[in-house]
Amino acid sequence: MIAFKTISLLIISNFFMTIAWYGHLKFKNKMIWLVIFLSWAIAFFEYCFQVPANRIGHSIFTAPQLKMLQEVITFSVFAIFSIFYLNEKPTIYDYIAYFLVFIAILVSLLQPR
Repeated sequence: MIAFKTISLLIISNFFMTIAWYGHLKFKNKMIWLVIFLSWAIAFFEYCFQVPANRIGHSIFTAPQLKMLQEVITFSVFAIFSIFYLNEKPTIYDYIAYFLVFIAILVSLLQPR
């Protein structure tokens, strides 16, 4: 249950952070100060989910494992965002890189706590 709650909160937090970091790319004609302000406002919600996820998850995961878990979620959320929002398909090289990162994450998560 703790792992499910941690992963769910991390997915939600990464959704907000991906929008904050990359959502503005469709609005390149907007003033930069406005984009920065809106990105920070969106990122606030990312922290509202990220901090509890890490606190809850740290009872069963180490901090490095939490970071690795967050990275696999980040790549997954970003790939979906890139395809459906930015209309940019990852290349075969991107998928190979994602795969290699996933292998590294598995190595981290499979170690005993």
